[in-house]
Amino acid sequence: MMHPLARLAAVWLALLAAALPAGAAERVRLETSLGDIVLEIYPDRAPETVANFLRYVDDGFYAGTVFHRVVPGFVIQGGGFTAGFERKPTRGPVLNEADNGLKNERGTVAMARTFEPHSATSQFFINLKDNRFLDHRGKTPDAWGYCVFGRVVEGMDVVDRIAATPTGPGGPFPKDVPQTPVVIKQAVRLSAAASPQETKP
Repeated sequence: MMHPLARLAAVWLALLAAALPAGAAERVRLETSLGDIVLEIYPDRAPETVANFLRYVDDGFYAGTVFHRVVPGFVIQGGGFTAGFERKPTRGPVLNEADNGLKNERGTVAMARTFEPHSATSQFFINLKDNRFLDHRGKTPDAWGYCVFGRVVEGMDVVDRIAATPTGPGGPFPKDVPQTPVVIKQAVRLSAAASPQETKP
């Protein structure tokens, strides 16, 4: 018999899928202190991850959070801490869907997590280059990979501007913290389907 919470999650995901045309993509705009970034996300490829992300968006969770980790030539990461380095409380972790065939290529957005494969909550990162070593290679802790669930379709210049921000120590982190906070003012769901000239990974 299915656990009541699992049944509820399945119903919620089915409702989300039913609200979108087959193959449709959602869009979310991250309004940052350095400009706007528009993400196109794929519920058909990472349904639980996208549902989790959109719930944080709809709840206003990301407003006032920062990109707390910036590593040029690798990733920019945010979605978990305020500018004062307070960790925001999150819901429980989401299933890792890194085996969905999407790759950690430049401009893609993926879930950040601990070394435990199924530990992602609210934090995400944007790949600054092709980081294929982060891709799913197998269902073991060392090979599970990081779940890609979308990509930047507008504002990659803003991503690169964030990547060029001088970094150093900050709060509990010994390095890689922007010395001038890069704040996500708000995240807004746009609910726009992919335009014909844009292809999904």
